[in-house]
Amino acid sequence: MDTGTKVNWLKLLQFIVLGGVVLYVGRSLFVPLSFSLLISFVLYPICRWLESKGWPRWIAIGLCLLVLLVIFVGLGWLLFNQLLRLIDEWPNLQHKLLNAYQDLSLYLEQTVGIKVSRQAVWLEGLSNNLGANLLGMLRDVVYTSAVSVVLVVLIPLYVALILFNREQLAKALFSLFPASEYNKIRTILHETITTYYNFIKGMAIVYVIVGTLNTLGLLILGVPHALFFGVVASILTFIPYVGITIGAILPMTVAWITYDSAWYPMGVVIVFAVVQYLEANLIFPWAVSYRLQVNMLFTLLAIVAGGILWGASGMILFIPFLAILKLIADKHESMKPISILLGANERPRKS
Repeated sequence: MDTGTKVNWLKLLQFIVLGGVVLYVGRSLFVPLSFSLLISFVLYPICRWLESKGWPRWIAIGLCLLVLLVIFVGLGWLLFNQLLRLIDEWPNLQHKLLNAYQDLSLYLEQTVGIKVSRQAVWLEGLSNNLGANLLGMLRDVVYTSAVSVVLVVLIPLYVALILFNREQLAKALFSLFPASEYNKIRTILHETITTYYNFIKGMAIVYVIVGTLNTLGLLILGVPHALFFGVVASILTFIPYVGITIGAILPMTVAWITYDSAWYPMGVVIVFAVVQYLEANLIFPWAVSYRLQVNMLFTLLAIVAGGILWGASGMILFIPFLAILKLIADKHESMKPISILLGANERPRKS
């Protein structure tokens, strides 16, 4: 008995390692395809409802994708509006930066003994290094932008094809299993769609809580347009770790210009850092884990593993993947240990 158990766990470890290698090597294919499946499962009930009302399938799919496009264009407009506000404030910011540099330079000369000429040499060297690295940075930006454009085209196309050919894809999936497993597979597919819905609901809760905390913190500091900045930073949490940092730049600038003090930008940094910590370690795992009924520990592990294998996309996609693995484990007696391991913690009942 012990030998068989060890062999099973060894096979599981081999499967995990092999699966990790395949996922990492094929991430360029699997990431857009995974996002497409995620969007397809979310749009499927809407498309089905529209088709039941007599809408042709292609028109129903096109309408759903159009609604998504409007949402993303709206988010893009918010970011563009944020950039325009920053550009409008740039002359004042440039003036303050110049004054701050002159004050720092004078302090270094009088207190530390570093002459202004030597500081100028250091600054020139730093500028040269930045200029040398600028080409590489631009190359990375162009590559990332090109990949993003390709994904913007591919993902809606994948979604449309998956939704249009869903019966054929389901029939192909069923053909991989014996007829006795059809009901079980159908149940798993239904619960998978429910799982993705729960994932989206959990993400919505994360955005609402993070946006509320951001807004309250900025209101306490007295930063103008606190609601706008709080909501934009909340939306940018879609980009793990980096997004909320980008969202903090503009309120820091506005706070500095408004109050002419470094303490207010520092207050903005503290507010966003605390919210970022709560979002990454408490809010996101709690909201999403609770909705998906997955253990919070393994939710965090999935976020880390997804980041290692697929970057920011993996941090988002591996959560519902983990929930689907639990669904499959719940339906198979041989995977009972995995089901128990991934299940949400339950408090023991008092006898």
